[in-house]
Amino acid sequence: MSRLFLLFALFALASGSTLAWTGQVAYVSDGDSIWVKPADGTAAERLRLDGIDAPERCQIGGEASRAALRARILGRGVDVQVRAHDAYGRALASVRLAATGEDVAAWMVRQGWAWSHRFRGHAGLYDAQEAEARAASRGVFAQAQPELPRDFRARHGPCQ
Repeated sequence: MSRLFLLFALFALASGSTLAWTGQVAYVSDGDSIWVKPADGTAAERLRLDGIDAPERCQIGGEASRAALRARILGRGVDVQVRAHDAYGRALASVRLAATGEDVAAWMVRQGWAWSHRFRGHAGLYDAQEAEARAASRGVFAQAQPELPRDFRARHGPCQ
């Protein structure tokens, strides 16, 4: 029986299943990285909002992006779905406000404080929200030519 359970668990992991849990936002590192304290009382977990890329804190718009996210979610209850982990050990997660179901990443992009994460020529999950923010010149899109965070990191490295 235990071998069958182990095989099922391995299949679930390989098939891209997600781990879902609830918690409270304890800290906002930047516009796409947060710490959430699980409702079960375990230690806070470092998460990266899946599907977006926010400006680095030392980049133009970076502190404003962090401040917007902090004002929106710090101390609030959230529902988390972890898809994977990134190279920095952060869980890549979809995060929704528990009270309303609002997708936090979609809100960040719609407000102009993050880009829809592009990958191999695909505009990303939040392309429509980014187009809306660009058209309204919100957040970083108020700049004439805002620099993608990945381009900024390539030129400057990570913020210290």
